[in-house]
Amino acid sequence: MTEQGITERLAEIRQTLLPGVTLIAVSKTKPIALLEEAYAAGQRDFGENYVQELVDKSEQLPKDIRWHFIGHLQSNKVKYIAPFVHLIHGVDSLKLLREINKQGQKQNRVINCLLQLYIAREESKFGWDEAECRQFFESTEPATLPFVKIVGLMGMASNTDKEQELRHEFQTLRKFFDEVSERYLPLTVLSAGMSSDYQLATECGSNMVRIGSTIFGNRQ
Repeated sequence: MTEQGITERLAEIRQTLLPGVTLIAVSKTKPIALLEEAYAAGQRDFGENYVQELVDKSEQLPKDIRWHFIGHLQSNKVKYIAPFVHLIHGVDSLKLLREINKQGQKQNRVINCLLQLYIAREESKFGWDEAECRQFFESTEPATLPFVKIVGLMGMASNTDKEQELRHEFQTLRKFFDEVSERYLPLTVLSAGMSSDYQLATECGSNMVRIGSTIFGNRQ
C-alpha cells in the first residue's frame, strides 16, 4: 500500500468523524513502514494488542506517538508497558487495576486507564458488569490506587450487523458513562466503535474509535 493510500484513507475517515472524536489507528501485526506512513500523514494515536509488539514498535518509532494498549492485558505483562503507555483501554478486573497501580508506582507515573464494560452478547468478550463497577466506585478501593487514573470507559459491541442491537449496546455504554460521571468520577473518554461500526458508535456518544483494517487494509 502506498503512502498516498494510507494518507487518503486517514483523510476520508477523519472527514466522517464527529468533532472531538479521537482516532486510534489499530496497527497490530502491521510492519513499521506502514505506521511510518500513517505518522507522516499526521496520525499520532496508535493501538496495539500485543505487549511485545507494542514495546518493539515504541522503541523504533518517534517518541511523540501516543501508544494505546487495546488488547486483553495480562497482569504479568503490565511492567513492560508501564514506563510509556499513554492509555490502557481494556482494564477488565480489579486485580489488573492493582497491578497497573503497582507498576505505575515503580515508574513514578500515573497511568491512564479505561474500565472495560461488558456490553456484548458474546461470552468471549471481557469486562465489568454495571453492578461490579458501581461496587468498585462505592468502595474504598479507588483511594488505594493513586498511580491509576480512570479517565473513561471502553466497550466492545457484539459481532453483528444488526444496527438496532449495536445501537442498544452503545447506548447502554453511554448511559452508564453518564451515570459514573455524575455519581462517582468525572470521565472524559468513551472508547467504542471499530472499522465496521464506528460511525454508529460516535452517534451514540463515543469520542474515541479504534480503526485498523479501514486504514491499513486487512490483516495478512
